[in-house]
Formats: sequence, structure tokens, C-alpha cells
Amino acid sequence: MAVLVASDLDRTLIYSSAALALTMPDARAPRLLCVEVHEARPLSFMTETAAGLLTDLGDAAVFTPTTTRTRKQYLRINLPGPAPKYAICANGGHILVDGVTDQDWHAGVLARLAEQCAPLDEVRAHLEATADPLWVRKHRVAEDLFAYLVVERELLPEEWVKELAAWAENRGWTVSLQGRKIYAVPKPLTKSAAVREVARRTGAELALGAGDSLLDADLLLAVDRGWRPGHGELADTEWTAPGITALPERGVLAGERILREFLKAVRGPR
Repeated sequence: MAVLVASDLDRTLIYSSAALALTMPDARAPRLLCVEVHEARPLSFMTETAAGLLTDLGDAAVFTPTTTRTRKQYLRINLPGPAPKYAICANGGHILVDGVTDQDWHAGVLARLAEQCAPLDEVRAHLEATADPLWVRKHRVAEDLFAYLVVERELLPEEWVKELAAWAENRGWTVSLQGRKIYAVPKPLTKSAAVREVARRTGAELALGAGDSLLDADLLLAVDRGWRPGHGELADTEWTAPGITALPERGVLAGERILREFLKAVRGPR
């Protein structure tokens, strides 16, 4: 039976140094493997144990990284195990097949966005006009599909985020706060739609998923079984749904636990 495993990456399977949550005594901390280097600096990690589990998973299932990252940001990650045949980038805006964009899929996404929600330029202008330079470090646009801000989290007014979310809702967009980034994403731009397409192409009879942010909720609703770690927006809001398991682990050890759960589900009862 073909099994599709569609997993978010950042703060789900891979972790920046700030997100590792190494709360144990130093001598008991897990050995870490660097899986991403950016501008000659190590950026993302997983435990060595998790790396072995991911290698096993890649041999046993159709492992499909499913990320909000742009294609460029995704392609600098060096995951252990077999190279994934499929990857989903830009929150579903791109399906990569052997590392190359499927242009037909992307064209269909652009058509849906043009028809169903306010244009990106309107959202960018609103962010420029209302975000305070006191706490905004960067304004960014990803793949000409969505926008995000890099902020100083401790200075960010909670009310501003709520006001932005209400403004965006009326224009067919959604807002998500993940670490130091605030994302504004068109509602039709979803990981779930791309996951369903990969499931169709691979003939998967079982789909598994994992994620930590509100942008992952639709992904988790689209799979047969899903897991969320003990950190992130979904944990903070106590989000759950049928078939979803809320794990207690936080930080890089949550990534290890998620991979164990994937493998157990793929291999089935013994």
C-alpha cells in the first residue's frame, strides 16, 4: 500500500538554534545534525536519531516535504535519506517534481488566486502603511504569491496582529504568526490542495501529516492521521481535530517523536 507522508519542515522536522528547546542538562543533550547552511552559517538542525528515522521513512513511504518556504529556501536544505520525488513549496503554490516546478499546477494556482482574493499589491501596501518600523525588521514577498514580515517579537503589539487578521479575512487572506515572522497568505493558497494532488499522482491509499502552525491546519485536516508538536500556534490555541494527535514534546525532540510516529503508522501493526 502506497503511503504519503506530507510534513511541514520548520519547527516540525527541522529547527533553528533558537527553536531547539534543549531544556535538559547539557551533558544529556542530543547530538545534532546540521541540515541547512545559509550564507556560510549553520541554520537548521535535527537530531542524529531523527536523521536515521527520516532515512528509514524515505525508504518506506512517499515522503513529501510540505513547506511555506520559497523554492530557493527549500532547495538549500540537505535532508538525510533518499531525495524526495515530490516537494510542496510556497504553501502549495509550487509542486516540485525531482526539484523542478510543475508549471501546470502553478498556473492553476495563479488562476484561483486571481479569481478568489484581493491582489498581493493591496496587501503589501497595507503592511507598508500600518507596520511600525520600530518592530519590523524586514518586508518580504515570497514567489509573488504571499507576503511576510520579520519582526522583533517582544515589541510586536498583539492588537496589531488581530487587526491585520480581521482586515485580511475580509479580503480572502489569512494571517499567521510563526516565531519572528508574520505571514499574510491568500486563503486559496493551501498545502492541502497540493497534498491531495500528490496523493492522486502517487496513488497513495493512506496520507499522514504533521505541522505546528495555523498554516498547517488545513494540511492536517486533509490527511488520514496527523500529529502536532507541543509548541507552535496549533499548540498555543489547543487546536485539534479527529485523527490528530497532540504530542507533548517541544523543540527538536518533537521532530524526532513525529518521525517515530510516522514510521509506526507506515509499518502498521506487527
